[in-house]
Amino acid sequence: MSQDARQAALLVLNRVLSDGAYASLSLDEVFSNMRLIQKDKRLAAVIVYKTVEDLLKLDYALGKFLQDAEALNGKIRNILRLSACQILLMDKIPDFAAVNEAVELTRANGFEEMTGLVNGVLRSLIRSKDDLAWPEPDSPDYVSVTYSIPQWLADTIMSGYPKDVAEQIIAYRNPDHVTTIRRNRVLTSKEEIRALLDKKVWEVKDGQLEDVFYVKGASDIAKDTDFLAGRFSIQGEGSMLSVLALSPEVGMTVLDCCAAPGGKTCYMAELMQNTGRVHAWDVHEHRVDLIYAQAERLRLYNIRPAVRDSSVYLKRFDQTMDAVLLDAPCSGTGVMDNKPDIKYRLTAEGLAELVTLQAQLLETNARYVKSGGILVYSTCSILPQENEEQIKAFLSAHPEFVLDELPASFPERFAQHQGDHGIQLLPHRDGVEGFFIARLKRK
Repeated sequence: MSQDARQAALLVLNRVLSDGAYASLSLDEVFSNMRLIQKDKRLAAVIVYKTVEDLLKLDYALGKFLQDAEALNGKIRNILRLSACQILLMDKIPDFAAVNEAVELTRANGFEEMTGLVNGVLRSLIRSKDDLAWPEPDSPDYVSVTYSIPQWLADTIMSGYPKDVAEQIIAYRNPDHVTTIRRNRVLTSKEEIRALLDKKVWEVKDGQLEDVFYVKGASDIAKDTDFLAGRFSIQGEGSMLSVLALSPEVGMTVLDCCAAPGGKTCYMAELMQNTGRVHAWDVHEHRVDLIYAQAERLRLYNIRPAVRDSSVYLKRFDQTMDAVLLDAPCSGTGVMDNKPDIKYRLTAEGLAELVTLQAQLLETNARYVKSGGILVYSTCSILPQENEEQIKAFLSAHPEFVLDELPASFPERFAQHQGDHGIQLLPHRDGVEGFFIARLKRK
């Protein structure tokens, strides 16, 4: 790996762990400002994600050789983390090379006086890596260290599921990172999407849902000419399933309450064959601009984006909607396998605030559903307090709503997990994002 690639990885890690930035966005930004060959970009991204994914495990190992890790300069600590990741968890970079690169990186960042410490700690780690004393299975911090998840979050998941299921959820690592795409049903026929994909150099497999494909080997797919022409969209299957649960039909009037960046909005508009009306609200103007851009790219003209705070009731929309989709702001714990930085950004206090906001959004937006209409509540979370418990409390307070059967078009392989208050999808079991979906009907 070139020196620039090592510096890129360090820059991203500093932003994620020190500034609370998102790993994917930081990688894109840093790569756009540095001229790296594709091989170095891939390796830098792998090291960043692997370091973040196993951060607590790496800190536990490094702590054996540091008197006070917290007292270290943040950049030095992140250099040690990146290097420990290469030494303990990767096999493409020889140990001696990882140490030499770490020392060079320390020097290049203006910490000449710290090169001895970096060199000594990493060499000690190499000598001891086969004999490190990791927590035993009966140790209180076993799950937290082994799977690198904050203790409070591990405890929260463990309390919400049977022990074996909880450990499977926490331990899961996506073995096959792919980009999931679906055809634009308005612009592209089944035959056209197949022919289009056959011409690509990508590795393409059929997804679990109709007209969905898993893609590997696509560099910057958002700049692909067919993507820009609106022939397909990038969207996860868990997200698509929340729309399929709603089952929007031709001519309906529907509302997507928290719509940005617009993936679900556009999928609903396509299923409605560019008829009816899809109201798409978001509280932030710059995010509503993303919905406009998506609708324009996909040539969808039945979408009505608007800057609106969905937690604030608007009387003129009372019982006017055939269907309402509330994909609520949530913890994102259902996508930790793809976005590992979520684990460290989330706090117990932040989770409590989200639960309060979700309840408020449910209370407000349910009022827009007409008699006989449908309300779908969804999150990309695996935490019961954001999911089943929200719906249980809502139904208790609103006897005018009942849990409705999933539509016949909803795939049975997922519908079989329907419970008393909705359906919880789990990445390790279902091969999609960890989504919760509840379809409710106003009597």
